[in-house]
Amino acid sequence: MAACPHRPPCPGCPRWGEPGLAAAPRRELAALCAELGGPEPATLEGPALGHRHRARLMVRGRAASPKVGLFQAGSHRIVDVPHCGVHHPRINEVAAALRRAIRASGTQPYAERPHAGELRAVQVAVERASGRAQVVLVARSDDPHSLDPLAGALERELGPALQGLFWNGNPARTNAILGRRWRRIAGEPMLCERIAGAAVFFPPGAFGQSNLPLFERIALRVADWVPEGARVVEFHAGCGALGLALAARAGALAMNEREPASLEGLARGIAALPPALRERIEVLPGPAAEHAGRVAGAECVVVDPPRRGLDPELLAALVAAPPPRLLYVSCALAPFAREARELARAGLFPVEVEAWALFPFTDHVETVARFERRAP
Repeated sequence: MAACPHRPPCPGCPRWGEPGLAAAPRRELAALCAELGGPEPATLEGPALGHRHRARLMVRGRAASPKVGLFQAGSHRIVDVPHCGVHHPRINEVAAALRRAIRASGTQPYAERPHAGELRAVQVAVERASGRAQVVLVARSDDPHSLDPLAGALERELGPALQGLFWNGNPARTNAILGRRWRRIAGEPMLCERIAGAAVFFPPGAFGQSNLPLFERIALRVADWVPEGARVVEFHAGCGALGLALAARAGALAMNEREPASLEGLARGIAALPPALRERIEVLPGPAAEHAGRVAGAECVVVDPPRRGLDPELLAALVAAPPPRLLYVSCALAPFAREARELARAGLFPVEVEAWALFPFTDHVETVARFERRAP
Protein backbone atom coordinates (compact mmCIF):
# COMPACT_ATOMS: atom_id res chain seq x y z
CA MET A 1 0.00 0.00 0.00
CA ALA A 2 1.31 3.45 -0.90
CA ALA A 3 2.39 5.79 1.86
CA CYS A 4 -0.24 8.29 3.01
CA PRO A 5 0.82 11.84 2.04
CA HIS A 6 -0.73 13.25 5.24
CA ARG A 7 1.04 11.05 7.83
CA PRO A 8 2.45 12.36 10.01
CA PRO A 9 0.96 14.57 11.45
CA CYS A 10 -2.61 13.42 10.53
CA PRO A 11 -3.93 11.24 13.39
CA GLY A 12 -6.80 9.66 11.46
CA CYS A 13 -5.23 6.29 10.58
CA PRO A 14 -2.72 5.31 13.30
CA ARG A 15 -2.36 1.79 11.80
CA TRP A 16 -2.13 2.87 8.17
CA GLY A 17 -1.37 -0.08 5.91
CA GLU A 18 -1.98 -2.75 8.58
CA PRO A 19 -4.79 -5.15 7.62
CA GLY A 20 -7.54 -6.41 9.90
CA LEU A 21 -8.25 -5.60 13.53
CA ALA A 22 -5.69 -4.41 16.01
CA ALA A 23 -4.27 -7.19 18.18
CA ALA A 24 -5.23 -5.75 21.59
CA PRO A 25 -9.04 -5.45 21.11
CA ARG A 26 -9.07 -8.79 19.28
CA ARG A 27 -7.42 -10.49 22.30
CA GLU A 28 -9.71 -8.68 24.75
CA LEU A 29 -12.85 -9.79 22.95
CA ALA A 30 -11.60 -13.38 22.63
CA ALA A 31 -10.84 -13.47 26.37
CA LEU A 32 -14.32 -12.17 27.19
CA CYS A 33 -15.96 -14.85 25.05
CA ALA A 34 -13.88 -17.56 26.70
CA GLU A 35 -14.78 -16.24 30.15
CA LEU A 36 -18.52 -16.33 29.36
CA GLY A 37 -18.41 -19.71 27.66
CA GLY A 38 -19.09 -18.22 24.25
CA PRO A 39 -17.57 -19.02 20.86
CA GLU A 40 -14.33 -17.64 19.47
CA PRO A 41 -15.29 -14.31 17.89
CA ALA A 42 -15.28 -14.15 14.10
CA THR A 43 -13.44 -11.26 12.45
CA LEU A 44 -14.99 -9.45 9.49
CA GLU A 45 -13.64 -6.62 7.39
CA GLY A 46 -14.22 -4.90 4.07
CA PRO A 47 -12.30 -2.66 1.66
CA ALA A 48 -10.13 -0.21 3.54
CA LEU A 49 -9.63 2.50 0.93
CA GLY A 50 -12.48 4.81 0.01
CA HIS A 51 -14.80 3.29 2.62
CA ARG A 52 -15.71 6.49 4.49
CA HIS A 53 -18.96 7.93 3.13
CA ARG A 54 -19.34 10.54 5.89
CA ALA A 55 -16.82 12.99 7.34
CA ARG A 56 -16.64 16.10 9.50
CA LEU A 57 -13.68 18.31 8.64
CA MET A 58 -12.51 21.44 10.41
CA VAL A 59 -11.75 24.65 8.50
CA ARG A 60 -8.93 26.99 9.50
CA GLY A 61 -6.23 29.13 7.87
CA ARG A 62 -6.95 32.24 5.82
CA ALA A 63 -9.38 33.06 3.05
CA ALA A 64 -6.53 33.04 0.54
CA SER A 65 -5.09 29.73 1.81
CA PRO A 66 -7.75 27.68 3.68
CA LYS A 67 -7.06 24.37 5.39
CA VAL A 68 -9.74 21.65 5.50
CA GLY A 69 -8.92 18.62 7.60
CA LEU A 70 -8.44 17.12 11.08
CA PHE A 71 -6.96 18.34 14.32
CA GLN A 72 -3.48 17.05 15.08
CA ALA A 73 -3.36 14.77 18.11
CA GLY A 74 -3.51 16.75 21.35
CA SER A 75 -3.91 20.12 19.66
CA HIS A 76 -6.23 22.34 17.65
CA ARG A 77 -3.77 22.71 14.79
CA ILE A 78 -5.27 21.57 11.49
CA VAL A 79 -3.81 18.94 9.18
CA ASP A 80 -4.97 19.69 5.64
CA VAL A 81 -5.97 16.37 4.01
CA PRO A 82 -6.67 16.97 0.30
CA HIS A 83 -5.89 13.39 -0.75
CA CYS A 84 -7.30 11.24 2.07
CA GLY A 85 -7.22 7.58 1.05
CA VAL A 86 -10.02 6.39 3.33
CA HIS A 87 -12.48 9.04 2.17
CA HIS A 88 -14.93 8.29 -0.59
CA PRO A 89 -13.50 10.23 -3.56
CA ARG A 90 -16.52 12.55 -3.53
CA ILE A 91 -15.57 13.81 -0.05
CA ASN A 92 -12.13 14.83 -1.32
CA GLU A 93 -13.81 16.52 -4.31
CA VAL A 94 -16.14 18.48 -2.03
CA ALA A 95 -13.23 19.56 0.18
CA ALA A 96 -11.31 20.75 -2.89
CA ALA A 97 -14.37 22.62 -4.19
CA LEU A 98 -14.82 24.19 -0.73
CA ARG A 99 -11.24 25.49 -0.74
CA ARG A 100 -11.85 27.12 -4.13
CA ALA A 101 -15.19 28.55 -2.98
CA ILE A 102 -13.60 30.02 0.18
CA ARG A 103 -10.98 31.77 -1.91
CA ALA A 104 -13.53 32.97 -4.49
CA SER A 105 -15.96 34.34 -1.88
CA GLY A 106 -13.35 35.70 0.51
CA THR A 107 -14.90 33.80 3.41
CA GLN A 108 -12.74 33.92 6.52
CA PRO A 109 -12.13 30.55 8.22
CA TYR A 110 -12.66 30.33 11.95
CA ALA A 111 -9.89 31.35 14.37
CA GLU A 112 -10.31 29.99 17.89
CA ARG A 113 -8.36 32.35 20.11
CA PRO A 114 -10.10 35.53 18.96
CA HIS A 115 -13.32 33.58 18.23
CA ALA A 116 -13.45 35.21 14.81
CA GLY A 117 -14.02 34.19 11.21
CA GLU A 118 -17.15 32.71 9.69
CA LEU A 119 -16.62 29.09 8.61
CA ARG A 120 -15.86 26.60 11.39
CA ALA A 121 -16.31 23.19 9.75
CA VAL A 122 -17.92 21.20 6.97
CA GLN A 123 -19.84 17.92 7.16
CA VAL A 124 -20.06 15.80 4.01
CA ALA A 125 -22.14 12.65 3.49
CA VAL A 126 -22.18 10.77 0.19
CA GLU A 127 -25.36 9.09 -1.05
CA ARG A 128 -24.29 5.75 -2.50
CA ALA A 129 -26.96 5.35 -5.19
CA SER A 130 -26.46 8.78 -6.74
CA GLY A 131 -22.88 9.55 -5.73
CA ARG A 132 -24.04 13.05 -4.73
CA ALA A 133 -22.99 14.86 -1.56
CA GLN A 134 -25.01 16.27 1.30
CA VAL A 135 -22.96 19.23 2.58
CA VAL A 136 -23.31 21.17 5.84
CA LEU A 137 -21.45 24.47 6.29
CA VAL A 138 -20.96 25.17 10.01
CA ALA A 139 -20.84 28.90 10.78
CA ARG A 140 -19.65 30.79 13.84
CA SER A 141 -22.60 33.16 13.44
CA ASP A 142 -26.25 32.62 14.35
CA ASP A 143 -27.28 34.56 11.22
CA PRO A 144 -28.64 31.89 8.82
CA HIS A 145 -27.45 33.95 5.84
CA SER A 146 -23.90 34.50 7.13
CA LEU A 147 -22.40 32.09 4.59
CA ASP A 148 -24.56 32.91 1.57
CA PRO A 149 -21.65 34.10 -0.63
CA LEU A 150 -19.71 30.91 0.16
CA ALA A 151 -22.78 28.73 -0.38
CA GLY A 152 -23.38 30.29 -3.80
CA ALA A 153 -19.79 29.74 -4.83
CA LEU A 154 -19.87 26.14 -3.61
CA GLU A 155 -23.11 25.42 -5.47
CA ARG A 156 -21.48 26.59 -8.67
CA GLU A 157 -18.40 24.48 -8.01
CA LEU A 158 -20.29 21.25 -7.30
CA GLY A 159 -23.21 21.55 -9.70
CA PRO A 160 -25.11 18.25 -10.10
CA ALA A 161 -22.79 16.53 -7.58
CA LEU A 162 -24.60 18.40 -4.78
CA GLN A 163 -27.46 16.46 -3.16
CA GLY A 164 -28.28 19.00 -0.44
CA LEU A 165 -26.62 22.10 1.02
CA PHE A 166 -27.25 23.32 4.58
CA TRP A 167 -26.21 26.11 6.93
CA ASN A 168 -25.65 25.24 10.61
CA GLY A 169 -25.06 27.90 13.25
CA ASN A 170 -22.68 27.29 16.15
CA PRO A 171 -21.81 30.68 17.73
CA ALA A 172 -20.50 29.30 21.05
CA ARG A 173 -16.93 28.73 22.17
CA THR A 174 -17.17 24.95 22.24
CA ASN A 175 -15.58 21.74 21.03
CA ALA A 176 -18.96 20.58 19.71
CA ILE A 177 -18.96 20.76 15.92
CA LEU A 178 -22.65 21.26 15.14
CA GLY A 179 -24.92 23.89 16.64
CA ARG A 180 -28.68 23.83 17.15
CA ARG A 181 -29.85 26.11 14.32
CA TRP A 182 -30.33 24.87 10.75
CA ARG A 183 -31.26 26.24 7.35
CA ARG A 184 -31.58 24.31 4.11
CA ILE A 185 -30.01 26.35 1.34
CA ALA A 186 -30.46 24.08 -1.65
CA GLY A 187 -31.26 20.54 -2.71
CA GLU A 188 -33.08 17.78 -0.88
CA PRO A 189 -33.85 17.75 2.86
CA MET A 190 -32.50 14.22 3.45
CA LEU A 191 -30.30 11.75 1.70
CA CYS A 192 -31.56 8.22 1.13
CA GLU A 193 -29.73 4.93 1.53
CA ARG A 194 -31.05 1.47 0.86
CA ILE A 195 -29.76 -0.62 3.76
CA ALA A 196 -30.62 -4.32 3.94
CA GLY A 197 -33.50 -3.72 1.52
CA ALA A 198 -35.10 -0.76 3.33
CA ALA A 199 -35.03 2.92 2.39
CA VAL A 200 -33.37 4.84 5.24
CA PHE A 201 -33.46 8.66 5.27
CA PHE A 202 -30.80 10.83 6.94
CA PRO A 203 -31.39 14.52 7.70
CA PRO A 204 -28.08 16.41 8.03
CA GLY A 205 -28.36 16.60 11.82
CA ALA A 206 -28.88 12.87 12.34
CA PHE A 207 -26.22 10.29 13.10
CA GLY A 208 -25.16 8.08 10.22
CA GLN A 209 -22.54 5.36 9.91
CA SER A 210 -19.50 6.35 7.87
CA ASN A 211 -18.56 2.86 6.58
CA LEU A 212 -21.84 2.09 4.82
CA PRO A 213 -20.72 -0.95 2.78
CA LEU A 214 -19.60 -2.81 5.90
CA PHE A 215 -22.43 -1.53 8.09
CA GLU A 216 -24.98 -2.86 5.62
CA ARG A 217 -23.51 -6.32 6.16
CA ILE A 218 -24.04 -5.82 9.91
CA ALA A 219 -27.67 -4.85 9.24
CA LEU A 220 -28.17 -7.99 7.19
CA ARG A 221 -26.66 -10.11 9.97
CA VAL A 222 -28.98 -8.59 12.59
CA ALA A 223 -31.99 -9.18 10.32
CA ASP A 224 -30.99 -12.82 9.88
CA TRP A 225 -30.92 -13.26 13.67
CA VAL A 226 -34.47 -11.95 14.22
CA PRO A 227 -36.93 -14.87 14.50
CA GLU A 228 -39.75 -14.83 11.97
CA GLY A 229 -42.91 -13.29 13.47
CA ALA A 230 -41.22 -12.24 16.74
CA ARG A 231 -42.26 -9.34 18.92
CA VAL A 232 -39.22 -7.05 18.59
CA VAL A 233 -38.19 -3.95 20.53
CA GLU A 234 -35.25 -1.87 19.28
CA PHE A 235 -33.51 0.73 21.44
CA HIS A 236 -31.39 3.57 19.98
CA ALA A 237 -32.94 3.03 16.55
CA GLY A 238 -31.58 6.23 14.99
CA CYS A 239 -33.00 6.79 11.51
CA GLY A 240 -33.80 3.08 11.22
CA ALA A 241 -30.58 1.78 9.67
CA LEU A 242 -31.04 -1.53 11.53
CA GLY A 243 -34.70 -1.59 12.44
CA LEU A 244 -36.51 -0.73 9.21
CA ALA A 245 -35.18 -3.91 7.62
CA LEU A 246 -36.69 -5.92 10.50
CA ALA A 247 -40.28 -4.92 9.74
CA ALA A 248 -40.63 -7.63 7.10
CA ARG A 249 -39.63 -10.36 9.62
CA ALA A 250 -41.11 -9.14 12.88
CA GLY A 251 -44.68 -9.73 13.89
CA ALA A 252 -44.57 -6.41 15.75
CA LEU A 253 -41.74 -3.88 15.97
CA ALA A 254 -41.34 -1.07 18.54
CA MET A 255 -38.50 1.39 17.76
CA ASN A 256 -37.07 3.76 20.37
CA GLU A 257 -35.10 6.92 19.57
CA ARG A 258 -34.60 10.24 21.38
CA GLU A 259 -32.91 12.63 18.90
CA PRO A 260 -35.34 14.86 16.96
CA ALA A 261 -33.39 14.72 13.68
CA SER A 262 -33.19 10.93 13.82
CA LEU A 263 -36.91 10.71 14.62
CA GLU A 264 -37.58 12.87 11.57
CA GLY A 265 -35.58 10.50 9.36
CA LEU A 266 -37.21 7.46 10.98
CA ALA A 267 -40.70 8.83 10.25
CA ARG A 268 -39.76 9.31 6.59
CA GLY A 269 -38.40 5.74 6.40
CA ILE A 270 -41.53 4.26 7.96
CA ALA A 271 -43.69 6.25 5.54
CA ALA A 272 -41.76 4.69 2.63
CA LEU A 273 -42.67 1.15 3.71
CA PRO A 274 -45.68 -0.73 2.30
CA PRO A 275 -48.84 -0.14 4.37
CA ALA A 276 -48.85 -3.69 5.77
CA LEU A 277 -45.37 -3.19 7.21
CA ARG A 278 -46.06 0.31 8.52
CA GLU A 279 -48.89 -1.11 10.61
CA ARG A 280 -46.46 -3.37 12.48
CA ILE A 281 -44.28 -0.48 13.73
CA GLU A 282 -44.67 1.59 16.88
CA VAL A 283 -42.28 4.50 17.54
CA LEU A 284 -41.18 5.11 21.14
CA PRO A 285 -39.75 8.66 21.30
CA GLY A 286 -37.53 9.76 24.16
CA PRO A 287 -34.66 8.27 26.17
CA ALA A 288 -34.29 4.50 26.26
CA ALA A 289 -34.68 4.62 30.04
CA GLU A 290 -38.29 5.83 29.65
CA HIS A 291 -39.20 2.73 27.65
CA ALA A 292 -37.10 0.09 29.43
CA GLY A 293 -40.30 -1.61 30.63
CA ARG A 294 -40.97 -2.69 27.05
CA VAL A 295 -38.29 -5.36 27.46
CA ALA A 296 -40.85 -7.43 29.34
CA GLY A 297 -42.89 -9.36 26.82
CA ALA A 298 -40.45 -8.87 23.94
CA GLU A 299 -39.25 -12.01 22.18
CA CYS A 300 -36.24 -10.23 20.68
CA VAL A 301 -34.53 -7.03 21.83
CA VAL A 302 -32.11 -5.09 19.58
CA VAL A 303 -29.75 -2.49 21.05
CA ASP A 304 -27.26 -0.20 19.33
CA PRO A 305 -26.26 2.25 22.07
CA PRO A 306 -23.76 5.13 21.93
CA ARG A 307 -20.20 4.72 23.18
CA ARG A 308 -21.14 5.00 26.85
CA GLY A 309 -23.17 1.78 26.55
CA LEU A 310 -26.69 0.96 27.72
CA ASP A 311 -28.70 3.29 29.92
CA PRO A 312 -28.58 1.86 33.48
CA GLU A 313 -32.39 1.54 33.49
CA LEU A 314 -32.35 -0.45 30.24
CA LEU A 315 -29.59 -2.75 31.47
CA ALA A 316 -31.51 -3.27 34.72
CA ALA A 317 -34.64 -4.21 32.75
CA LEU A 318 -32.69 -6.73 30.65
CA VAL A 319 -31.24 -8.26 33.81
CA ALA A 320 -34.59 -8.36 35.62
CA ALA A 321 -36.55 -9.89 32.71
CA PRO A 322 -34.09 -11.40 30.20
CA PRO A 323 -35.71 -11.75 26.76
CA PRO A 324 -35.30 -15.01 24.84
CA ARG A 325 -32.93 -13.23 22.43
CA LEU A 326 -30.86 -10.05 22.62
CA LEU A 327 -29.00 -8.64 19.61
CA TYR A 328 -26.30 -6.15 20.61
CA VAL A 329 -24.37 -3.86 18.23
CA SER A 330 -21.62 -2.14 20.20
CA CYS A 331 -19.26 0.64 19.16
CA ALA A 332 -17.22 0.55 22.40
CA LEU A 333 -15.63 -2.61 23.74
CA ALA A 334 -15.23 -1.67 27.43
CA PRO A 335 -18.95 -0.98 28.12
CA PHE A 336 -19.91 -4.04 26.07
CA ALA A 337 -17.61 -6.28 28.11
CA ARG A 338 -18.90 -4.92 31.42
CA GLU A 339 -22.53 -5.31 30.39
CA ALA A 340 -22.02 -8.76 28.83
CA ARG A 341 -20.83 -10.02 32.22
CA GLU A 342 -23.94 -8.61 33.93
CA LEU A 343 -26.19 -10.13 31.27
CA ALA A 344 -24.52 -13.52 31.65
CA ARG A 345 -25.11 -13.47 35.41
CA ALA A 346 -28.81 -12.91 34.62
CA GLY A 347 -28.93 -15.82 32.16
CA LEU A 348 -28.26 -14.09 28.81
CA PHE A 349 -25.19 -15.69 27.22
CA PRO A 350 -23.39 -14.81 23.96
CA VAL A 351 -23.82 -17.59 21.40
CA GLU A 352 -22.46 -15.70 18.38
CA VAL A 353 -19.93 -12.87 18.57
CA GLU A 354 -18.38 -11.00 15.66
CA ALA A 355 -15.69 -8.33 15.55
CA TRP A 356 -16.08 -5.93 12.64
CA ALA A 357 -13.30 -3.68 11.35
CA LEU A 358 -15.66 -0.78 10.71
CA PHE A 359 -12.83 1.76 10.95
CA PRO A 360 -9.82 0.29 9.12
CA PHE A 361 -6.33 1.35 10.21
CA THR A 362 -7.52 2.21 13.75
CA ASP A 363 -7.80 0.36 17.07
CA HIS A 364 -11.59 0.46 16.94
CA VAL A 365 -13.70 -2.70 16.88
CA GLU A 366 -17.46 -2.87 16.32
CA THR A 367 -18.86 -5.85 18.22
CA VAL A 368 -22.01 -7.60 17.03
CA ALA A 369 -23.36 -10.30 19.33
CA ARG A 370 -26.37 -12.58 19.69
CA PHE A 371 -27.32 -13.45 23.28
CA GLU A 372 -29.70 -16.29 24.14
CA ARG A 373 -31.51 -16.87 27.44
CA ARG A 374 -30.66 -19.99 29.40
CA ALA A 375 -30.26 -20.90 33.06
CA PRO A 376 -27.10 -19.32 34.53
